Amino acid sequence: MHQLAALLRRLPPSCGPVRLIGVDGHAGSGKSTFAGRLAAELGGAPVLHLDDMARHDELFDWTGRMRAEVLDPLGRGEVAHYAPYDWWARRPGPPRALPPAPVILVEGVGAGRRALRPHLARLLWMELAPDRAWARGRARDGAEQREFWDGWVPAERRHFAEDPSRPHAHLLVRQSGPGYEVLPGPGGTGETTATDHRE
Repeated sequence: MHQLAALLRRLPPSCGPVRLIGVDGHAGSGKSTFAGRLAAELGGAPVLHLDDMARHDELFDWTGRMRAEVLDPLGRGEVAHYAPYDWWARRPGPPRALPPAPVILVEGVGAGRRALRPHLARLLWMELAPDRAWARGRARDGAEQREFWDGWVPAERRHFAEDPSRPHAHLLVRQSGPGYEVLPGPGGTGETTATDHRE
């Protein structure tokens, strides 16, 4: 993880003064946990969770709000403001500020979609088969979210069929025991071929 953090810090900015790092993968693949650990290794880098951008009626149709509320302000070096969605109350919550930090992680299904890729310094993909990831997600969320998952899975299948992220990923991340293995991805950068473990 230390090697990965050092690599990301060295990248040129990709959105104004910010190095935006996408962490994509199937729901349940461990994106949030990995992003949290990477953010800590980066000294407390902000993490934008795409669950805060998506909504029940806009599972993947949030690109316009993302651009207006986050990408455009950060691109100007300004503080972004967005209203995280409350999935239980089914409405946006209080606005949240996102300052233009040196590195910001964007994690969630669709972080590597084509509309976001031009703004990313690097795209990381959590390497876990969809059926295994979805099974983990269902187990995590329990029976009360069964109906949501029944709708989510086909929606995610459609999203990645129309707008795949993995072929463009610079790095692949696999959970390896208590840590992670980071490997070159299909998008290739030529900057790292080493594995990187967090114990």
